[in-house]
Amino acid sequence: MEWLNTLFLDHSALQAVVILSLISAIGLGLGKIHVMGISLGVTFVFFTGILAGHLGLSIDPMMLNYAESFGLVIFVYSLGLQVGPGFFGSFRKEGIQLNSLSLILIALGTIFTIVCHYTTGVSLPDMVGILCGATTNTPALGAAQQTLQQMGLPSSAPALSCAVTYPLGVVGVIIAILLIRKIFVRKGDLVDHDKENTNKTYIAEFQVFNPGIYGKSIKDIAHLSSMKFVISRLWRDGKVTIPTSEKLLAKGDKLLVVTSEKDVEALTVLFGEQESTDWNKEDIDWNAIDSQLISQRIVVTRPEINGKKLGSLRLRNHYGINISRVYRAGVQLLATSELVLQMGDRLTVVGEAAAIQNVEKVLGNAVKSLKEPNLVAVFIGIILGLALGSIPFTLPGISAPVKLGLAGGPIVVGILIGTFGPRLHMVTYTTLSANLMLRGLGLAMYLACLGLDAGAHFFETVVRPEGVLWIGLGFAITFVPVIITGLIALKVMKVDFGSVSGMLCGSMANPMALNYVNDTIPGDNPSVSYATVYPLSMFLRVIIAQIILMFFL
Repeated sequence: MEWLNTLFLDHSALQAVVILSLISAIGLGLGKIHVMGISLGVTFVFFTGILAGHLGLSIDPMMLNYAESFGLVIFVYSLGLQVGPGFFGSFRKEGIQLNSLSLILIALGTIFTIVCHYTTGVSLPDMVGILCGATTNTPALGAAQQTLQQMGLPSSAPALSCAVTYPLGVVGVIIAILLIRKIFVRKGDLVDHDKENTNKTYIAEFQVFNPGIYGKSIKDIAHLSSMKFVISRLWRDGKVTIPTSEKLLAKGDKLLVVTSEKDVEALTVLFGEQESTDWNKEDIDWNAIDSQLISQRIVVTRPEINGKKLGSLRLRNHYGINISRVYRAGVQLLATSELVLQMGDRLTVVGEAAAIQNVEKVLGNAVKSLKEPNLVAVFIGIILGLALGSIPFTLPGISAPVKLGLAGGPIVVGILIGTFGPRLHMVTYTTLSANLMLRGLGLAMYLACLGLDAGAHFFETVVRPEGVLWIGLGFAITFVPVIITGLIALKVMKVDFGSVSGMLCGSMANPMALNYVNDTIPGDNPSVSYATVYPLSMFLRVIIAQIILMFFL
């Protein structure tokens, strides 16, 4: 049985890999179990590690530190790449209201944490761990531990308090949303607001009967109008054509236009009359419109196209085709000339078969090349993130220089590369499955190490009086800010309940609660608002955990 000791007990690189893999496998398996529709998901890896540590399993401290740090870096950098494209977009007009509400929730939780530290006597590292558990935010926990290490203090305390409060952090958001719905939301308010989503592309048919645009080119009309639209096809004298920007419109022309649903009424005034045909049905046969024209999706796979504006390619004028829509990460975008293309974008191209073949050569359409993630960009990004995290800088009120550390540096660089990389012609594209694999692997490694390190003293901490106090404080930090912010959103700002629920889940970085909300509220508003506030909320949680320790410890 000596080989079993080698695998599980004798400290070595082999034993460390076996133990961490075993903890991750068991935890991920348990994470698939749902109780009343709720699961803790990958967090079960954390609790499996705690149990393993309690039972006496351990690995070499140097290996533990390496695996924990590497897992955290991979996770937060991949997370930054994911949220980067939507990070700065969340500050646009439609996202300001939701992000303002998210800031209120984050501020309430932060203030509550500091007040509880001074009134209850719970140490600040423990309170920060309670905050991380109450907001189900493991990247913030990693940032807090890194900050404590920089300050020369023990970094294990936040992990214990986070583990104690995490389960109620998940459930607390759901309970708060249920309470708000039960008391403050009428049954008639729970309607599908999907039809009111004005950001979705919409297809409409118009007939030109406005004398003011007779003889004007499509380019001139677009410049005169504030609405964004793409004329996909033009009917004239019984013939269907792909109009170029120089095409002059005439009385009676029929136009197939891709736009936003909110602009349809204004475009009706612009063109003259809207036809009754519904072009938004799933079963529309685009090829049947004209036998000479076909509609095909082409994927951008050529690195030279990455970061270029769609209008700069002049595909319509050079090849006589039209691009009506662009799909990016599951989101449908309007194909305006100002749209910056990225690797992996899927373009809906309409034109003759020979012309589309030529456009394929320009854009690439080599789908196979997208199946291999650009690992060079990933590792360079990690290096830059670690370099940024190692730079010391001074803040007012803090005598010693501070650093962003292993968590702050990589997430900042990940956000910046995810946002601006394509504009600088950097190929940062990774498939969704590749990004999820990196994040999942990194988070599982980090949580397994975290749990294994905290497990030795976990249960004896929980049964002590302070353990019960931690649970109560954690639930309060979860429940109270969510209730207050939810009521402000519903009663003061008059936001619909679906968007409020998604905003609350995103602000608390709680995808498990979002799954519950999506199952019980019709429409896509919860998911849209979750995605709107999640990038900024995640970034702020990581930074705030460090700031609290720097300023108040």
